[in-house]
Amino acid sequence: KVDYDVCSNYGNWLYSAGIGNDPRDNRKFNMIKQGLDYDGNGDYVRLWVPELQGIKGADIHTPWALNSAALSQAGVTLGETYPQPVVIAPEWSRHINQSPQGRSPHPRGRRGPARTPVQHKDRGIDFYFSRKKDV
Repeated sequence: KVDYDVCSNYGNWLYSAGIGNDPRDNRKFNMIKQGLDYDGNGDYVRLWVPELQGIKGADIHTPWALNSAALSQAGVTLGETYPQPVVIAPEWSRHINQSPQGRSPHPRGRRGPARTPVQHKDRGIDFYFSRKKDV
């Protein structure tokens, strides 16, 4: 038997997406944090995104933050074998290069140049994350 409540499920998805009734202002769903919390070693991502299978541990959640040597060793070429990110949310930065329970083999902080996506000149990154949609 499967326990399933359609309204509750849809409501939870909408809540997670940040739409609908919510008393908190400017709440966002943080994919990187969720990945680290619920798929700390990246096994689920590795199962469904075979292009990233060579990336070890929690780094799989932020491949664009890896340096070129780590990407090369994993057989990943951003923009060719795996796409560049469309946007990088500012709130992701505090979770990049971290792993659950501090088990990262790398020191905290950046490990190489990350390519920042080009944003529309009039919109900037806040266009995608702000409540005000004046554009």
